[in-house]
Amino acid sequence: MEPWQQLNRRACRDLATLAQYLPLDTAPLAAVVERYPLRLSAPLLARLATAGNPLTAQFVPQLAELDAAGQPDDPLAEESLAAVPQLVHRYANRALLLVADSCFAYCRFCTRKRRVGRTRGISFGEIERALDHIAATPAIREVILSGGDPLVMSDALLGQILQRLAAMPQVRLVRIGSRAPLTLPERITPRLCNLLARHNERQPLYLLTHFNHPAELTAGPRQACADLRAAGLSLLNQTVLLRGINDEVATLAELCYQLTCWHVRPYYLHQMDLTAGTAHFRTSLARGIALIEALRRELPGLALPRFVVDLPGGLGKMPLEPDALVSPGPAALLRSPTGALVPYPDLVD
Repeated sequence: MEPWQQLNRRACRDLATLAQYLPLDTAPLAAVVERYPLRLSAPLLARLATAGNPLTAQFVPQLAELDAAGQPDDPLAEESLAAVPQLVHRYANRALLLVADSCFAYCRFCTRKRRVGRTRGISFGEIERALDHIAATPAIREVILSGGDPLVMSDALLGQILQRLAAMPQVRLVRIGSRAPLTLPERITPRLCNLLARHNERQPLYLLTHFNHPAELTAGPRQACADLRAAGLSLLNQTVLLRGINDEVATLAELCYQLTCWHVRPYYLHQMDLTAGTAHFRTSLARGIALIEALRRELPGLALPRFVVDLPGGLGKMPLEPDALVSPGPAALLRSPTGALVPYPDLVD
C-alpha cells in the first residue's frame, strides 16, 4: 500500500489536473481557485469521475463561490474570540485549538475558507503558546483539535500535543475533528491507531468524523472507522446540511442508518454557516427544521442527529427546534436557549 504521506503529496492542486478527470471549463474557475485554493487527495479525485457523484459539488470549485452575498469571512468571530493565536475560547469550559491550516481535500463550503490553504501555516510555537494558555486556565475541561484537519500532522507532532493535554488534570476530554476517514482513509494507519489508543487510556478521546452523503460510505472509510473503533475511540459524526446534496429526508435517513450500523453515532446536523462564498450551499432554517422533524419519524433515537446552528458573531451553538424559529424570512428571528431574540439573515425557499 502506498504510504499516506506519498498519497498526500500527489494531491490535485490545479484545475488542469482536475480537468483530466472531470469535464470542466477551467478558464472561468481560475479566479475561484486563486481566492479559495483547490486540493483533492488522490483517492478522492479518482472517485469524482463518477457522473452525478454527490462528492463533486462538495469539492469541485464553482463560480458561485465568488459571490460573497454580503456575508463575512469569519461569521463565528473566531478571530476576535481567540484567547491567543489559534485558540478559540468561546465557552468557559472548553476551547477550540486550531493545529493545522490545511486538509487532505478542501471542502468548498468550509466555514474557514478564509484561511484553509491560504495562510503560511501554523507554527509549533503558536501551538505551544496555546497549550500554555490551556494549562493555565483551570476552567477548560475539554479541548477540541481542529483546523484544517489535525491528521495532516505527523504522528510525532500529534503525539506531542496529546501528551501535553494528558498532563493537564483539568482537561477531562479531548475531541479531534477530522474528515480523513473520507478524504484519505489511508491516513488511519496502525501506528496512528496505536498512538490514539495509548492516549485514550489516559484521557477520553473522541473522534468527530464528517460524512454528508451515503455515497461517501464506501469500503475505505468503513475500514478507517473500524480501525479507529478497534483502537477504543468513540466516533461521532457531524453532517452539514447542503442544498442539492443531502437536503432530502431519504438521503439523510440512509446516511444516519449506515453510520449507526458502523457504530458511528450521528451527532450534529449543522445549518450552513453564513460564510462568504458558500451561500449556494445554504438551505433555509425552516427547511432544516422540517427535515429534522421528518427524520424523527424515520429514525430511532440512537440514529437521530441534533439539528444546530452556530449563531453569527460568536454567540454560540444552539439547537434548532420548531419553536426556536420565532419569525421566518430573510430577517429571521431565533429564540436562543437563554430566551434572547437573535436576528439571523435567512433564505426564503
